Amino acid sequence: MKIKVLMTGGTIDKVYNTSTGELTFVKTHIIDMLNRSRSMVDTLSEVLFLKDSLEITQDNRALILSKCLESEEDFILITHGTDTMVETAQLLGVNIKNKTIVLFGAMLPYSVNQSDGLFNLGFALSSVQNQPPGVYIAMNGQVFDFDKVQKNTSLGIFENI
Repeated sequence: MKIKVLMTGGTIDKVYNTSTGELTFVKTHIIDMLNRSRSMVDTLSEVLFLKDSLEITQDNRALILSKCLESEEDFILITHGTDTMVETAQLLGVNIKNKTIVLFGAMLPYSVNQSDGLFNLGFALSSVQNQPPGVYIAMNGQVFDFDKVQKNTSLGIFENI
């Protein structure tokens, strides 16, 4: 089983810029995270873009959809910012039925102490291997169907609807 990993940014890949005091993108951390985890899963990674999910456009979502449809792999992980992750998952879920796709991200950047990023990556990697074909969000130790999930911004978690 080979898993395609598509990277789109989100908080998981942000770093603290000491000059501006803002969180910004420099590069993806996902490859380092897989290596740190000693993952032995066969993966093929591709950076589509590195953006905050609030900046993802319909064209960006169309690119994610086309990459999933064109992928030879039937198992796909997608890094994504949490603010609009559900929106992207819904687009994929309506249009793709024959692949297992799992979106995940982090509430705190991987580069920050106490980040949930490494846990969420491991959980998503396990989920994509064990779920039937469909589109899912893997966050907070739970797997959610694309059409039955929402982000609870006040609690900073995902939950069933």
